[in-house]
Amino acid sequence: MGGTEIEEAGSSASAAVIANRRDPYEVLNVSKDASDQDIKAAYRKLAFKYHPDKNVDNLEALELFKEVAYSYNILSDPEKKRIYDNSGFQAVDADSNEVKIDLSSLGTVKKVFAAIFSKLGVPIKTTIFANVLEDALRGAVRDRRVKSLPLGSRARGKVEKQSADFYDVTVNEEEAKAGIVVRVTSGAQNKLKLLYFEQENVRAYKLALQEDTEKTLKVATAGMYFLHFQVYRMDSSVNALAMAKDPKTALFKRLEGLQPCEISEIKAGTHIFAVYGDNFFTSASYKIEAVCAATYKSSTNELKDIEEKILKKRTDLRQFEIEYRKALAQNQEVTNGDTQKKQNEALAQYKEVTNRYTREKQNVDKLLKQRHKIQSSFTSKKIGSKVSNGGHHKSEKSIPSEEDGLTHRNKRETVEGKKLFHGVKKLMRRKKGQTESLSPI
Repeated sequence: MGGTEIEEAGSSASAAVIANRRDPYEVLNVSKDASDQDIKAAYRKLAFKYHPDKNVDNLEALELFKEVAYSYNILSDPEKKRIYDNSGFQAVDADSNEVKIDLSSLGTVKKVFAAIFSKLGVPIKTTIFANVLEDALRGAVRDRRVKSLPLGSRARGKVEKQSADFYDVTVNEEEAKAGIVVRVTSGAQNKLKLLYFEQENVRAYKLALQEDTEKTLKVATAGMYFLHFQVYRMDSSVNALAMAKDPKTALFKRLEGLQPCEISEIKAGTHIFAVYGDNFFTSASYKIEAVCAATYKSSTNELKDIEEKILKKRTDLRQFEIEYRKALAQNQEVTNGDTQKKQNEALAQYKEVTNRYTREKQNVDKLLKQRHKIQSSFTSKKIGSKVSNGGHHKSEKSIPSEEDGLTHRNKRETVEGKKLFHGVKKLMRRKKGQTESLSPI
């Protein structure tokens, strides 16, 4: 029953990693008063210098490449830079895996970044190309072709990588009061961002909200829920590294990615949304739909209820983690020299928390599936809406629906069950025929 002190070892290793990190300013070779452009220029220069295409099988260059990315992740973010300047790596959370990469500053190197960080199991948080935001701020969005997306309708499109398709959604006072939902769906292999722009003046718009697609079954989805109560997004990049390092206790980090959406209601008027192609290499087909929550009162209430349940479960898991790790430590500390009673008590407590861990994992899976099912029920299909098409749009059949993803397994099992039933029935008829042929006359 003996064992090593896992927690202490992990803590020491984490402290060692932080202690061995170089100062980001030193890594990028810039001063503390360097401008954003200076930081970006230094980052781009070093990224080219150390990227794997130029340093094949060079592990040292790979480590420097990652160090440059990590340093830029801190210094390019004003808030992280301020925290680091005041308190160092510990405060920035050195174990955090949330690497944000400005692809526009790297040109062709973005493909290398994507490949390297994918191999490392690191979710990449990308920024939106500057030209898309600048077009919105300069009012050029209105000069482009902005497609209309009436409430209760859906549209299909195909967006190029690092480009955006814009849509306007008009909401009256009654609809704004009831709440609206805007969702985008694509194939599971695609990465998209759903963007919402607020009007700054007569022509200009600024980015107010962005949601990245999350992969669920056969589809990737992102949604915005303006329903007058707090809705949460699930950011899979949060604590991803911690989950990968310690998969046996990954459950305790599972719900830590829940983050409150910044906007919970919108006013009457015409609003601008966009679907942004976040793939590294290819374009992406998608479906976008907007609905008024007045038609979905049951789903709205269910979503509010499930959000509260998931938040409570997160709080419960935080407390359970303390109990779990305590029982684990006590079980490891027990030795053969201890009394049989102490050994039995430690073992019983260990079994109790491990059994509960299994149950809690199932409960979390169930809650998240229920949440996804509720979110996917906000669909224009229920009200028989028309589907609008733009210039280079694909047919709706080419885009997997969430219903396809949710029912695919059930359909497959049903088909397999029917095949098995007919096979057994056929075998029984064959045996019956053989028996009759052997019967005496």
